[in-house]
Amino acid sequence: MKKLQFIIGLLLLSVSVHAQDESLTAEAKPLAPLMSLEADAHDFGQIKQGEPVTATFKFVNTGALPLIITNAKGSCGCTVPSYTKEPIAPNATGEIMATYNAANKGVFTKTVTVTTNEGQSRILRIKGEVIE
Repeated sequence: MKKLQFIIGLLLLSVSVHAQDESLTAEAKPLAPLMSLEADAHDFGQIKQGEPVTATFKFVNTGALPLIITNAKGSCGCTVPSYTKEPIAPNATGEIMATYNAANKGVFTKTVTVTTNEGQSRILRIKGEVIE
């Protein structure tokens, strides 16, 4: 009889601990925006010197609050970013574009640092080779 009571007690304890774990998990998930990028890198391949090229990085806000891009900065003056300025609602899409001026011949790798209200910066990469 004591063995049966002990087993029932363990089962009840197990169920209550499991229920608490689920409620803690739900509470631990903060309401926040979340940028889900289709891709974070673009390879232009070979491009002609003097002809600017633009990569478009598309994303979805998969978070629970509006996503706001506060800044996008290229790693040098040859890479100019532009981006969606208005807040991106949950499940809505946005774009970040990076234009490279292709002034100098040779292989290049450049970055765009994107700052948002999601609490982390994102690094987008473009690369290619400028030919005559």
